[in-house]
Amino acid sequence: MKTCTDILLIVLLVSACASAPEKGIPYNDFPVTEQLSGQTVPLDTAIFRFPYRIRVQGDTVAILDLHASEHFIQLFHYPDFSYIASLGRRGDSPEDMLSAENLRWDGNSLWTLDANKSQLTRYGLSLSGDSLLREEVVSLDKEILRALDFVVYDDSTFIVPDYSGESRFCWVNRKGKLLRKMGEIPSANEEALMQARPALAQAWRSFIDYNPRNGVLAAVTQLGEVLEIYNLKDSTHVVRIGPHGEPKFKVAEGYGIPTGIMGFCDVQVTDSAIYAVFQGRTFKEIAEATQRGDMTDGGWYVYVFSLEGMPLRKLLLEHYVHSVWLDEQKGIMITVDVNQDEPITKFHIN
Repeated sequence: MKTCTDILLIVLLVSACASAPEKGIPYNDFPVTEQLSGQTVPLDTAIFRFPYRIRVQGDTVAILDLHASEHFIQLFHYPDFSYIASLGRRGDSPEDMLSAENLRWDGNSLWTLDANKSQLTRYGLSLSGDSLLREEVVSLDKEILRALDFVVYDDSTFIVPDYSGESRFCWVNRKGKLLRKMGEIPSANEEALMQARPALAQAWRSFIDYNPRNGVLAAVTQLGEVLEIYNLKDSTHVVRIGPHGEPKFKVAEGYGIPTGIMGFCDVQVTDSAIYAVFQGRTFKEIAEATQRGDMTDGGWYVYVFSLEGMPLRKLLLEHYVHSVWLDEQKGIMITVDVNQDEPITKFHIN
């Protein structure tokens, strides 16, 4: 019976890709919920203010500190997390960064995004192999509205979300020039699509990830509960909408003001699945907690989907996390938590 159900769901997914992906395919829950307990990874120094993203490549870990006072990026050896170096100095000089939104490994190179400067910066491995050096800067085309995320598609192309409301993504070359736009916001809000696309694009801000090995680009909404999957190898597009629905907002002076829930806060596409950190707290709940002095941020849950968008399982963690990195072969998940003095936790998953 389960096989028949899975076949029916696959048929529905393919049908949605071919006909009206903007309506999406709802999911209500996950077939399996697993509660996980992790192990805190000790660090020899406390250097984070807001550890926002974790990325691992080989034997090196890069952690982005969103509100860093001196350096936005900290490098560690993996798996022992011994300190290596600090990158991305915060400041006003030409080589400094004004902000840091995300970072991506590309082989031995590490790319970072500075939204305030509209720049992507590449750090390459030094000759000694024990640090990264600033080697390349890409200034983004002025047609691209304040990029807040990016992925490296190949050695000559980046993909960034489009916040103009005209499309879903911008393809950008290694010189920062806009090549083309792709996709549409899959919203059922026809009024906003007709009259308030920029505000709609703000409300649909998404976190993205891309896996070049399987060609899957995933986007999860910061508000509401929407997962989009673009398979760039076969050009299929799947939209999954959870119980909290698409992002809810009201328009005030041209801006989208959120009114629903905080949704996803990170996503990773592995070789076999999509992992997304989910919050699910209403803005009313967040405001009430803030009044009590509770500034907790992040999500308790990691949702796991197949590469085709089928819900597989829900991981319930023992504390809030903001970003995850998966090593499926070893069955390890590393998380960062902005609320803890010791922010790194290792979980074992099956």
